[in-house]
Amino acid sequence: METKLLSIVAATALALAFNVFPVFAGSLEPSAAPAPTMRTLEQLKPSWDKIIPAAQRFVDALDGTAVLDKETGLVWAKSPDSQRRTWQSAMDYCTTLYLGGRLGWRVPTIEELGTLTDRSHTGTPRLPLGHPFTNITLGFYWSSSTYDTVNAWGVNMDFGLGSYLLKTGSYFVWPVRAGQ
Repeated sequence: METKLLSIVAATALALAFNVFPVFAGSLEPSAAPAPTMRTLEQLKPSWDKIIPAAQRFVDALDGTAVLDKETGLVWAKSPDSQRRTWQSAMDYCTTLYLGGRLGWRVPTIEELGTLTDRSHTGTPRLPLGHPFTNITLGFYWSSSTYDTVNAWGVNMDFGLGSYLLKTGSYFVWPVRAGQ
């Protein structure tokens, strides 16, 4: 009992001295089964190991302003930004974007952006047939992945191929955020 009291006093003294407050967690086990509106971890897990047809893969989200990709668990802007931007401007745009009543948007990584492409589809844009996205502009879209200090990776939606681009160049950005 005395040792526990000393631990609490020590933790409190540290908290006051360094403005750092410890968190004492209880059990990590759920208190009950998930309610009908809650999702289990299995339901939230992306299906990276499966190819889901576009009709089932993409679901409208955030009042139709975004699309949930059930294959990756990512939420994409339904209509990407149609203004050309430098890489830094694209980063800034996504950081301040308020879409579907949500903040938390970002520029996707090259790997994430590549998951939207379907190179087996011969038409343009190189997205899966039956995708729900609108206003896709042909050309390059920025990724947050840098190549070196002056270049970053982008994906060309005409061909579904990636390339590095000068960060001072002007290309499109397709905002993304983590799933629910």
